[in-house]
Amino acid sequence: MGMIVAMERGFISQDQGVQKLDHIMDYLGKIERFKGAWAHWYDGELGTAKPFSEKDNGGDIVETAFLAQGLIAIREYLKDKDDSAQLVAQKADKLWKEINWNHYTNGQNVIYWHWSPKFNFQQNHPVRGYDECLITYILAASSPTYPIAPQVYHEGWARSGAIKSSAKKYDIPLVLKHNAKEGEVGPLFWEHYSYLGLSPKGLKDQYADYWEATSNHAKINLAYADLNPKGYKGYGSDKGWGWTASYSINGYDAHHPDNDPGVISPTAALSSMPYTPHESIQFAQYLDKQLGNKVWGKYGYYDAYSETANWYPQRYLAIDQGPIIVMIENYRTGKIWELFMQAPEIQQGLKKLGFTSPYLK
Repeated sequence: MGMIVAMERGFISQDQGVQKLDHIMDYLGKIERFKGAWAHWYDGELGTAKPFSEKDNGGDIVETAFLAQGLIAIREYLKDKDDSAQLVAQKADKLWKEINWNHYTNGQNVIYWHWSPKFNFQQNHPVRGYDECLITYILAASSPTYPIAPQVYHEGWARSGAIKSSAKKYDIPLVLKHNAKEGEVGPLFWEHYSYLGLSPKGLKDQYADYWEATSNHAKINLAYADLNPKGYKGYGSDKGWGWTASYSINGYDAHHPDNDPGVISPTAALSSMPYTPHESIQFAQYLDKQLGNKVWGKYGYYDAYSETANWYPQRYLAIDQGPIIVMIENYRTGKIWELFMQAPEIQQGLKKLGFTSPYLK
């Protein structure tokens, strides 16, 4: 999806983008897969799955969903362009259609995160809402080759309605029950990964108004920044804000207002730009004016920083960089949302699950 933005904005030519994407599609097609799904990690040279944990040495259907969202966007973007672009679109389409979503239900009305030939479903991680995984169910329902039944979504993800929440944080409604301790909210990537292609604008079903849910999560971060209960340096809705999974003072961690060691992750606020445009742009201006090269390098903003700890690691994390590009474009033009939401399978899948959206024809 970032490559689409790069071509659209003229950072690279269409030919450069198509050539790179062709290489990516070929690589994705030849590395080890598990019922069409990819693993969380790979040995890049060998193309074999690298265990994420002992029993997670096979297919990861959630990480696969994030990838498949991009495959569909690429297909829609390139399908009507020149012959070489159309060939890449066809390769992306083939990869998407080879994913066996239904296998990952293990015959139950829920999707399981992991499966491997060696450990089968022993990792035993049912994917239930609410967190970053909504797109997994949308794609599984939309698959033209291996679809799930609607009740897998309603009973599995939506917990037969128990996903709904009347809880508030800083007097802001959560809308959906977060997979967190009582009274806590999750990290902000929950409002980014599923919604890079899936537009929450006007998206509703019997459980939620998803624009309200996503925007409110960002607004909870703003409220926490202004409250700044621990008195950290550089916090505020007009200064530094935004907590998500990123590098941290003590290694990688999933930050949120209830788990905050004073570390801010630029991707959290910047990727929330569609939800909180004024405060997200203000945050970028704060970084540029106040911190400059401490937080900015060759590939954009570094992954995390702490003014309190005077900690400015010059490190990037691709899974945090990517959403910044895509969500800024969605704020500016809605381009990636438009591409993904126009896909015929997505239109059908959303209707099948009972969603309404201004994008549905």
